[in-house]
Amino acid sequence: MLHMIFKLGECAEKNWRRLRGFDYLAKVITGVKFKDGIEVTKSIRNAA
Repeated sequence: MLHMIFKLGECAEKNWRRLRGFDYLAKVITGVKFKDGIEVTKSIRNAA
């Protein structure tokens, strides 16, 4: 039984994806806003 579970784990491991965007995780935790995967920065425009 243990061998079968081990083999199932090995097969599943081949299809797992790596976590992409790990460097953005700290920004998300600190509250930086993202829209469609792009960091939103506030730009101030002065109307003349």
